[in-house]
Amino acid sequence: MLKDCYLFSLPQITDTRGSVTFMEGQRHIPFDIKRVYYLYGMQENTQRGAHAHKKLKQVLIALSGRFTVKLDDGKEIKEYTLSHPSEGLYVAPGVWRELQDFSSHAICLALTSELYDEEDYFRDYAAYRASLEKR
Repeated sequence: MLKDCYLFSLPQITDTRGSVTFMEGQRHIPFDIKRVYYLYGMQENTQRGAHAHKKLKQVLIALSGRFTVKLDDGKEIKEYTLSHPSEGLYVAPGVWRELQDFSSHAICLALTSELYDEEDYFRDYAAYRASLEKR
């Protein structure tokens, strides 16, 4: 599962006026985008996430500032630092994620493949690990 997660670049056009980055579902984002949300106003010691999804796919982007994403598939842990708005992190279904080390004024954009569904979440790490053993 962790092998299915990856960092990727989004298109970026820059000239003397600044930069623009754009993204399209099924073209730059590897799924149809069904929900968009963003996290902001976090204190520097805040941790977000701390869950896994059963079927939801997700792309995380640092629109401002920087933060670390820790991914865990029960066998391996990998950390990514996101700090540029033209870079996305694809998080596959079934991977536990924790967001931490937010800089001041960090903004995390999340693009998801599914609408919100509480039944899709593993919010307890022990239950998540137990589900992996059943596979």
